[in-house]
Amino acid sequence: MGYAVLHMEKTSGTDAAMSAHIERIIKPKNADESRTHLNRELIRFPDGVENRTQAIQHRLDTAGLTRKIGNNQVRTIRVLLTGTHEDMERITNEGRLDEWCSDNLKYLADTFGRENIVSAVLHMDEQTPHIHATLVPIVKGERKRKKKEEQVKKRYRKKPTGTARLCADEIMTRAKLKSYQDTYAQAMSGYGLQRGIDGSEAKHITTRQYYRDLMQQTEQLRTDIGQLQDRKETAQEELRRAKKEVQTEKLKGAATTAATNIAESVGSLFGSNKVKTLERENAILQNRISELEDEAQKREERQAKQMQDMKSAYEQQNRRLSEFVDFVKSYFPYVEKLMPTIKFLRDTLNFGDAVIRKLCTFKDVSIRGELYSREFNKHFKTDGAVCSLKQDTEGNFELNIDGISHVSWFRRKKGEFIEALGMPAKSKNRGMNL
Repeated sequence: MGYAVLHMEKTSGTDAAMSAHIERIIKPKNADESRTHLNRELIRFPDGVENRTQAIQHRLDTAGLTRKIGNNQVRTIRVLLTGTHEDMERITNEGRLDEWCSDNLKYLADTFGRENIVSAVLHMDEQTPHIHATLVPIVKGERKRKKKEEQVKKRYRKKPTGTARLCADEIMTRAKLKSYQDTYAQAMSGYGLQRGIDGSEAKHITTRQYYRDLMQQTEQLRTDIGQLQDRKETAQEELRRAKKEVQTEKLKGAATTAATNIAESVGSLFGSNKVKTLERENAILQNRISELEDEAQKREERQAKQMQDMKSAYEQQNRRLSEFVDFVKSYFPYVEKLMPTIKFLRDTLNFGDAVIRKLCTFKDVSIRGELYSREFNKHFKTDGAVCSLKQDTEGNFELNIDGISHVSWFRRKKGEFIEALGMPAKSKNRGMNL
């Protein structure tokens, strides 16, 4: 069972650097650009607001603050929500990521006030799915007096209880930070996530420091891998050279030396015991060479047999697989025609496996969130669209949304989007069907 992660960090000013990171204006080195299109803003901005920076300022302008905001005053609190890497992968593979996002938004709204959460972005292009939420710390009620003010009994005009104030310290007291960890873990318990160790000495680090440490670790790992690769290649080369030397050069050299010694000593040692000794040693070496050659031949035969066994096992497995495929095609002929549709659902619309499996049983599935149109290169939001798989007259399957083909549904959504912008729709005879 993994851990639920909730990290909060104060920031002052417009927090432009974090906005650039969240909105991918600046591409981080640890992000996979091929998956950046899967990132999405989970909160709809007010009319006239286009990005996170404007959303922060809009909340400050409309909160009804009566005091001027100081230059160094905390205007936003960054909130990072995620879980242990393995558990977030499991949640994604189970098709529960949208549900997890919704429960996170509900927790933020219930805890800090819906109007104070001005942005929440899901990042899918980094190693672990996570949410960057932006909290503007607007609170209501009378400001707590400092101890020094109480001692001197200085008179302060009491403000109405409902007065709005910008105060991050009131939100991030030690007791409240601890309670956030408890309540967030309770909200995430349904996903197999639990609270971190209470009272742990582990400390949070800033996002900038996290990425700096991550880059340093990555570079060090690359260096270590390169060094290990060099050492591996050197060791392999030395091993090959040693084997070659043992199997050939040493024995041949020893046999040649023995033969040369015999030839040089024949005249002077003829009839002596040294000649017989050298002949005996040469015979031993020749026998050893023969033994090594026999061992090498047997080794080659064993390797050939192993290769043949592996080939036979592969052919048998391939034959069984072919028989299984033929069986499926025979009794479930529609499975083969479902494959292109499954690939489309998984690769283009990014449906989870659980949703795809349910659709393949020809059941209706309600989808909430966003659906991507390759034709318009745009995500369209939906709140409970009913998806199903239908077979056309040629026996092929296609995805229907709300009772019509997905192509027609996307084009209808495109038309609604253009109409919402107040732009005239192009007529059919000008090359676009809406």
